[in-house]
Amino acid sequence: EVTDPASIKAAAARVEEKLGGSGLNLLINNAGIATLNTLDTETLEDMILVYNTNTVGPLLLAQAFLPLLKKAAQGSPGSALSCAKAAIINMSSDGGSITYPSGWEVMQFLSYRCSKAALNMLSKCQSLGYREHGILCVALHPGWVQTDMGSSAGHTPPLTVHTSVRGMLKVLASLSEKDTGTLLDWEGKVVPW
Repeated sequence: EVTDPASIKAAAARVEEKLGGSGLNLLINNAGIATLNTLDTETLEDMILVYNTNTVGPLLLAQAFLPLLKKAAQGSPGSALSCAKAAIINMSSDGGSITYPSGWEVMQFLSYRCSKAALNMLSKCQSLGYREHGILCVALHPGWVQTDMGSSAGHTPPLTVHTSVRGMLKVLASLSEKDTGTLLDWEGKVVPW
């Protein structure tokens, strides 16, 4: 549970135990929620809940897993950043792009958009702060995918889960130093902030 610090701490301890002294190469922060609120209907409670899940949760997870990520980076030869060395991937959305707020006419999802814009900034900050430890940090937009959340407003998204995941795996395998601190989509294209 990404909004529960005790749960995060327990997860990090469990992973450390499973790794048996090795480091963690890849942390994917994938938890996310959305509410159907608009500018006129947004509530304090929903804004806080969505922000805590979509932005604060990934921050706390990265903090908890940082020692294991540092260990992996230190144990990896060479200085080039990659997912094979150590990386934090924050699942974001082009809906959080300030330059290109995708789909506004179809779905306002105010708290979701704000939380993803904040997650994008968190990803950039992590890239700046964790670079010295050899950790790559990227925000990744999976596309508009046929999931419970993607279909929540009664629309049928264009991407299947299989297509999105296949694309993201290809992107993860190709990430390098030039990508740290960016927001990329499931095809590896840069999404404007």
